[in-house]
Amino acid sequence: MSRRSLFIIASVIVSGLFLWLALRGVPFEEVIDGIRQADVGWVIVGFGFVWVAAAARTFRWQVLLGGRVRWWGVHHSYNMTNFLNLLPLRAGEVGRTLAISTRYGVPLVTAATSVVVERLIDLVMIIVILAVGVSQVENVPPVVGQSSLLFGAVAVTGLIVLIVLARFPAFAGALLRGIEARLPFVRRLGLIKRLEEVLSGLEILTDVRRLFWVIVWSIFSWIGSAGVVYPLVIALGIYGHGLEAVTLSLIVVALVSFSIAIPVSVASIGPWEGAVRLAGDMMGVPPDLSLTLGFLFHGVAAVGYIVFGMISLLALGISLSEMLGGKAEKRPLQESVDAQA
Repeated sequence: MSRRSLFIIASVIVSGLFLWLALRGVPFEEVIDGIRQADVGWVIVGFGFVWVAAAARTFRWQVLLGGRVRWWGVHHSYNMTNFLNLLPLRAGEVGRTLAISTRYGVPLVTAATSVVVERLIDLVMIIVILAVGVSQVENVPPVVGQSSLLFGAVAVTGLIVLIVLARFPAFAGALLRGIEARLPFVRRLGLIKRLEEVLSGLEILTDVRRLFWVIVWSIFSWIGSAGVVYPLVIALGIYGHGLEAVTLSLIVVALVSFSIAIPVSVASIGPWEGAVRLAGDMMGVPPDLSLTLGFLFHGVAAVGYIVFGMISLLALGISLSEMLGGKAEKRPLQESVDAQA
């Protein structure tokens, strides 16, 4: 049996296990009925924010790429990522790196580095969002809320320190070598090379103007992600228009983002719903409503990823089999983008 087959089988098992855990004590019929009773107008608004979030992340990625590619080219490559990540092999990040490199002449190292930096920034944003959301939950012990805010502050500080070290790599190297001299066992970890790789990736953020716009578009992108959830919370009648709905949306987005990091699952089915149920439990939302929100949120996002992803694959002239095979035929620079301009 091939590794790919084993990976797919493992993904199905993991998704099934998480789905079983999420559905414990909740009849699935109630979830289906809840989705049927959702306000269609608000669901459509949530669907629209799937594109808004993708558009904001497109602007951010374009900044990280140094403006080498027009907006539509970056946007199509990003949409392809979301679509391919629905598949068991999770080939989205590799796919968009190859697409932006082969279609638009961006050096492969530059493309790959931009994706790594993007994910690092997103990790910090997720921690901050979760910290802010948890701090607003009344039934959470104060020490938990305070610890969450502290953890968020530490994450932001850590990113700032890394950016400063990227600005002064010689100082960073000397500092680490000093630590190795005092603690010889640290040398075995090969941290110098790892540090150089990280700082090299963050070097693009040492430009103050670029860093400013990366932060701005990161904030807008996560507002867009929360904007997908917020209308669905209203559509299901969980909360009205208010702080509670915003808080639940923030916690859901943060926990779902962590759940997506589980590499072995089928389109994040199971981990996604489990994350939303956990968010609902924290807010005191009944399990049936939490799961209804989880399945509806997952469905709206997945439909958006598929629709926009297929459009982008067609615009890029890339077949699904071509991407899954890890190949992308090189075409004249900006050919697809110019057609969109």
